[in-house]
Amino acid sequence: MQCPVCQYTNSRVLESRSAESGKSIRRRRECLQCQHRFTTYERIEFVPITVLKRDGKRESFDRSKLLRGMVRACEKTGLSASDLELIIDEIEVELQQRSQREIPTQEIGELVLQRLKSLSEVAYVRFASVYRQFQGIRDFAEALNHFQTDEQPRSEVQETALPEDRPPSIETPPSLCSAS
Repeated sequence: MQCPVCQYTNSRVLESRSAESGKSIRRRRECLQCQHRFTTYERIEFVPITVLKRDGKRESFDRSKLLRGMVRACEKTGLSASDLELIIDEIEVELQQRSQREIPTQEIGELVLQRLKSLSEVAYVRFASVYRQFQGIRDFAEALNHFQTDEQPRSEVQETALPEDRPPSIETPPSLCSAS
């Protein structure tokens, strides 16, 4: 590490500690030539991810933009900001592990939907409505059907239940059936 005062390239590390919530290491150094003390930070260097937009444009991956969209979809669903940050961290790690550096927005959207599906049905449908550009109620119905078909069908759940575990059937009282 080069000294900021005399430009000498040898220094000794006096102290190292974790910084930025464990995302970097802070080191106090001392130049071996002029004894000037200075601080350096060591961080993981991420290769930039390029997002391919629907219109063909390219832009850098922006986690804050993704977070804004997720916050809108998750309003009043009980999901905390830390839950959303965790989802974005997972997605960013997954994207960094890929050999491909240009990722279509559709893939990123699907990664978000996969994670929201297990956390909140409402957030899933809200995010899907913007990401998939729903045009009407039919699009919402298709998304809900897709959501339900990925889960165990209700008829299978009832068949596996024991008779004593089944809820009593609801019958219309005779007083409501006859016209007086």
